[in-house]
Amino acid sequence: MRTEDVLAAIATGLWRWDKASGTVTLDAEAARLIELTPEAGPHPESVVRARFHPIDWNEINGVVGLAIAEDTLAEGRLRIVDEAGRVLRTVRFRSKPFRVGASHVLYGTLQEVAEPTEGTAAQTPITGDWRRSREAFLLDAGRALAEARSTAEVLRVAASLSMPGFSPDGLAVFGAAGDRITIIGQHGHQGAEDDPFSHMRMDTDHPAAEVIRTGRAVYLPSPDEYDHRYPTSWPLAQRLGRQSWAYLPLIVAGRTMGAWMAAFRHPVTFTPDERSVLTTVARMLAQALARAGVAETERELSLGLQRSMMPVLGPAIPGMSVAARYVPTGGGLQVGGDWYDMIPLPSGRIALVIGDVQGHDVRAAGLMGQLRIALRAYASEGHRPDAVLSRASRFLHGITDSYGQGDYSGPRFATCLYLEVDPANGRIEMARAGHPEPAVRMTDGTVLLRPTEGGLPLGIDRDTDYPTTRLTLEPGETLMMCTDGLLETGGHDLDTGWARLRTVLENDPGESLEELADALVQAVHGPVSHYTTGPLADRREDDVALVLLSREGQPVTEAPRRMVMTVAQAQPERIAVARHQVKELLHDWSDPDQLDSAVLMVSEMLTNVLVHTDGNALLSAEVAHGNGDGRRLRVEVTDASDELPHKRRPGEMASSGRGLVLMEMLADAWGVDPRGEGKSIWFELHEPKTKE
Repeated sequence: MRTEDVLAAIATGLWRWDKASGTVTLDAEAARLIELTPEAGPHPESVVRARFHPIDWNEINGVVGLAIAEDTLAEGRLRIVDEAGRVLRTVRFRSKPFRVGASHVLYGTLQEVAEPTEGTAAQTPITGDWRRSREAFLLDAGRALAEARSTAEVLRVAASLSMPGFSPDGLAVFGAAGDRITIIGQHGHQGAEDDPFSHMRMDTDHPAAEVIRTGRAVYLPSPDEYDHRYPTSWPLAQRLGRQSWAYLPLIVAGRTMGAWMAAFRHPVTFTPDERSVLTTVARMLAQALARAGVAETERELSLGLQRSMMPVLGPAIPGMSVAARYVPTGGGLQVGGDWYDMIPLPSGRIALVIGDVQGHDVRAAGLMGQLRIALRAYASEGHRPDAVLSRASRFLHGITDSYGQGDYSGPRFATCLYLEVDPANGRIEMARAGHPEPAVRMTDGTVLLRPTEGGLPLGIDRDTDYPTTRLTLEPGETLMMCTDGLLETGGHDLDTGWARLRTVLENDPGESLEELADALVQAVHGPVSHYTTGPLADRREDDVALVLLSREGQPVTEAPRRMVMTVAQAQPERIAVARHQVKELLHDWSDPDQLDSAVLMVSEMLTNVLVHTDGNALLSAEVAHGNGDGRRLRVEVTDASDELPHKRRPGEMASSGRGLVLMEMLADAWGVDPRGEGKSIWFELHEPKTKE
């Protein structure tokens, strides 16, 4: 009997599908099954396609593509429909694809099968329930793998996947590096401690090695199949009691980076749909592992940059305590342009530096490292604070200007605050380059921003000058300097951010400088920071650098409060800052009328210097306790002019000449004292005693 007659007797037809020509050649039985004219011959692909259910036809392309990739059979179920779309019968197809140039040709059979019963519908390939459960599983698996951020998380997600109808209970991921293969993670598949296949060569007789070498999946539906194909590795696999295995390549950007093994305690035939699910999971797993590897590399690089670029504080400063903190943004490489440093100076003094290079990227971190080294070099040469910043600005301008010629981001700048501290007497000389001003917490808990003269940020102008400001840190006082990230994080601006930190500084019990540093960072990044958001909508986080300096020793009983600031001829707007500083200095003054008087007289004295002289005005104010007579405020304004003011009697319409008249009316005492070069105008107010 002829082969064609035997196939027709069992309702099996032959077909040949040529993708290049777009024709399907059918024998008589295959044509009958597809409801075409029962004659052998070629038919246009479109005619044959019209006889298949449209959902099933779409499945064919995926199954055939998988078979071509794995060099296996393509098989599945197809529903035959009439011109009205009614299902007439179900056929099973089995085909072997062969590549022909850039296309392929399928040779195979079509056989009529009985319709699936209701109880088996969920397990029947290419039917609704199984397809829906498969799609839901793949969506969940893709979401879970996309959210994993480390290799360990990816492996945990892979181990928890519950595939529809054939969930594996043993998983292993093999990684390839050079000519070696290692197990980088596993679940439910731990072998013996001396398992030779946990570290093996690429040419080992093992399914994972073959998958990585060839880039093709290996399916082992039975122990006999495993033993027959891989007799060397079978004895170790046999001890784990599995019945079926699937090894699939992990491919990213066309490169096989490893293999994924799924092992089953129950037999699995690995139908095309099951292979399709496993292949899709392997692709998602490969992408997730690649992303996790990149993230872990970035974290390691970030930690390395932090360790190399953020120095620890140097040796202890005699008579002083220092605490510092650095908090990265939380994204990216976890490192940016903020830094702090402590530099021993040749004179026995100590320099403290804090700064912020523009940007939060690798280039900002690199510039920060270069600038920090330059500042160390200039400081170690013995230059004063103003000279150190001038040289640093010239250095940064030079390197960023040359970078900017071929860099889309252009030149960069940096803010900086440089302090030179004499531990013996607490004297500090500082220069500021566009950086937030430091703050001082006095022994009585009063916290003031310390007005500090400054210049442009480093790197903007080669020839910028940076005036020096001097102050004395008394025993028990604490100086805080920080970058703008500590102030502005959480939608704050500089003013509202300072108000938030001032509350922390004022309420600190003063037991430990380290505890105070933690409290300041927690106010910005801790849980309570969500209840202290600022008025701005932008809540982007910035790097944070913080340095605290406290002078040790017994605080002087009822030590005076002091403030000093300079108002230059070109800075008339600083008169408003001076008024604000006086208000802060007298925040607990008992007589509000005297407070208003003090602010008015300060404004008059500073304005007089700017209007009637060519020099700058130096304002100093002190609140001290008298000899049992309550507190006394003394304010002095010094200038370099030898011309002494004199009292005038201004007319009713005069716009000036009332300064000394006001002082005589409002001050408890006042005067004008000639100095070696220039003069000092001063006044005093005595706080009235409160009634008991």
